[in-house]
Amino acid sequence: MELPDIRSLVPHSGTMVLLDRVVAVDEESLCAEVTIRPNSQFCHAEGVGGWVGIEYMAQAIAAHAGHAAWLRGEPVRIGFLLGTRRYECTRPMFAIGSTLRIEVKCLLLADNGLGSFECRIDDEYGVAATATLSAFSPANANEFLDGGQA
Repeated sequence: MELPDIRSLVPHSGTMVLLDRVVAVDEESLCAEVTIRPNSQFCHAEGVGGWVGIEYMAQAIAAHAGHAAWLRGEPVRIGFLLGTRRYECTRPMFAIGSTLRIEVKCLLLADNGLGSFECRIDDEYGVAATATLSAFSPANANEFLDGGQA
């Protein structure tokens, strides 16, 4: 089965879609890639700061949720990064020219849209970053943002 373009799976647009492609996906996990280029969002002369790895992980989680929605024939919903536990990045920068492989695995997904994901980023030298991310995707984001029950 051919995988959809990542831009159709995340609720981001334009240059804020940071990942290039989905490599593999199943019910519990997703693997995506991004190649760091001089014109990549957040890129400086040396590369992209290691702190951006959290957003790479968050977008991979969004792509996982977007793929599940796509399979059900539903629109992609927005989600919120609630927190990050133990983000450890062994690279101060993701170097220009490097290809990062972002893997996310669902640890918990509650009926109310709350989820926890084990995340990791690998580059050509091995594990570059790891973390556990918590995210929330309410059934009705507008109602949630207006303070109503989601």
